Amino acid sequence: MNVGFWRRFAALLYDALLIIAVLLLYTALALFATGGRAIVAQNVGGWVYLYYTGEIALIAGYYALSCHLTGHTLGMRAWRLRVQRPDGTRLSLAQALLRLVWAVTAWLPFALGVLWLYVDRERLALQDRFSGSRVVRLI
Repeated sequence: MNVGFWRRFAALLYDALLIIAVLLLYTALALFATGGRAIVAQNVGGWVYLYYTGEIALIAGYYALSCHLTGHTLGMRAWRLRVQRPDGTRLSLAQALLRLVWAVTAWLPFALGVLWLYVDRERLALQDRFSGSRVVRLI
């Protein structure tokens, strides 16, 4: 059974809380490394780009590795969801990364790509369709 918008949104909110906590820790470490100076180009020069890259890597790594290794993020686990291939097997790392790219694309413009599942004949959101994956509800 494919999963609707609200359950996906609830899982995303749970994951956002976790990611915010991780990013706060990451920022605390970065501030320690800079001696408490703000992490802006005026204070740390080109290192600011390394900081931003680290933020993106933490978010992408959490999502892609979770989907690849276990089939769900912690938010998805709380809402009893799993992402998988149509045959029920887990996603490859490449599929999980592709799903991440499409998920960002689907959620950003007012979640239109996710709401697409109500129009799609197979009830798939854009990230499901273009990554060859499905989100299923566990019983």
